[in-house]
Amino acid sequence: MTASPTVRRRRIARELRQLRERGGMTLDQAARQLDMSKSNLSRIENAQIGIKPRDVRAALALYQVTGEAAEALIEIARGAQQRGWWQSYSDVLPDWFEFYVGLEAEAASLRTYEAESVPGLLQTEEYARAIYLLTAGDAGVDRKVDARLKRQEVLHRDPPVGLSVVLNEAVLLRPVGGATVMGHQLAHMVNLSELPNVTIQVLPFSAGGHPAMTTPYVILGFAEAADASVVYLENLTMGLALEEADHVLGYTLLHEKLCRMALTPAESKTRIREASRNYL
Repeated sequence: MTASPTVRRRRIARELRQLRERGGMTLDQAARQLDMSKSNLSRIENAQIGIKPRDVRAALALYQVTGEAAEALIEIARGAQQRGWWQSYSDVLPDWFEFYVGLEAEAASLRTYEAESVPGLLQTEEYARAIYLLTAGDAGVDRKVDARLKRQEVLHRDPPVGLSVVLNEAVLLRPVGGATVMGHQLAHMVNLSELPNVTIQVLPFSAGGHPAMTTPYVILGFAEAADASVVYLENLTMGLALEEADHVLGYTLLHEKLCRMALTPAESKTRIREASRNYL
């Protein structure tokens, strides 16, 4: 049973969509039978909104799913109505980012490339604060930093998330927050790289051009086979989740190539330590 209500909602959405399609029903036909609008059913099937357990039961009856299979899905739907910890930060986290955090909280693996900044899961409190002040101003900054630090618990839970990070070398050389903050940040990354579930690789300038020059990304993988991997892309004002298999495969191959182009984890640790000398 999945723990994150976001992942449960996504599971229910996929199951209902597949059941409708297997039954040869259009959105219009199913929506009429379920006494809801076509747009509402579409949003449910795309995990944009939740669905109540009683409505799941009605949909399963329509799609002729009964017995233990139906009860298992209804139980997942009940779990999807629970509140995740991140929802208590809805005053400072936009809806599109809450969706990502809900996926991240359940992910078994995270693979990411960052070109300009240290990924949130590796940030110190001081570095996170400096990033927020630069990109979003001081409104709600304490709450935003608290939420970012709370997210980092996935690195230490049981079992922890497996994290593979490729960092542009420029991240090490840009003194965000000043020399002291940056020095502490680099030392923190060295310490985190000692965790068995964390791999950090530096993509050096000497590697030249590479296929991710225009696209930082996160690939989220899940332990349950029913929960397909997701690629998450983000800019200043919105996030985008790509769930199609060809997108996920494309970014997976991209990440594998970046890992081959980057310094090894041991070499990367040495490079991070070298860079930290700039901030002593």
